[in-house]
Amino acid sequence: MARKQANQESDFVRKLKKFFLSAFVIITFIAYFLHQRNTNVAAASPTNSSTSPNSLDSTSNQGTANNTTSPSGATTATAPAQATGYKNGTYTGPESNAYYGLVQVQVVIQNGKIANIQFLDYPHDRRTSQEINTQVMPWLTQEAIQAQSANINIISGATLTSEAFANSLQSALNSASN
Repeated sequence: MARKQANQESDFVRKLKKFFLSAFVIITFIAYFLHQRNTNVAAASPTNSSTSPNSLDSTSNQGTANNTTSPSGATTATAPAQATGYKNGTYTGPESNAYYGLVQVQVVIQNGKIANIQFLDYPHDRRTSQEINTQVMPWLTQEAIQAQSANINIISGATLTSEAFANSLQSALNSASN
């Protein structure tokens, strides 16, 4: 009888240890997730936050040839904005592959500067693509207008869309160059 009680207590202690270990792992994961989310939101925020949409929840940090990734994970431009001097008009870039769909932009040049950029096509046939692109398209547009070039920061979590946007925009701007 005493041996049966010892086994029951031993089972109880073993289950209690498993419970606490599981709780620890879950809490650690949640803390890590929240830390990564806050880090990436700060890195992906454009400089004018009054017009920016809600934050992203992803962790990809990649840049283009004109960008560098700092030790903190933030992607920053290494080259200053290019001089403008584009021909006035509306220019359409070619479709650029973003793996989950194509990205195509149209740029409006007024007074030799980028005045507006519109997405003619973007990945939108999957729910995740829709969620990501509705958040990043205003950021990409704002950053390109601010930079007056296609040399923009890549947005974490939307690397493929950002790169395809920059490629299509660069082709359109090449057509608009004096």
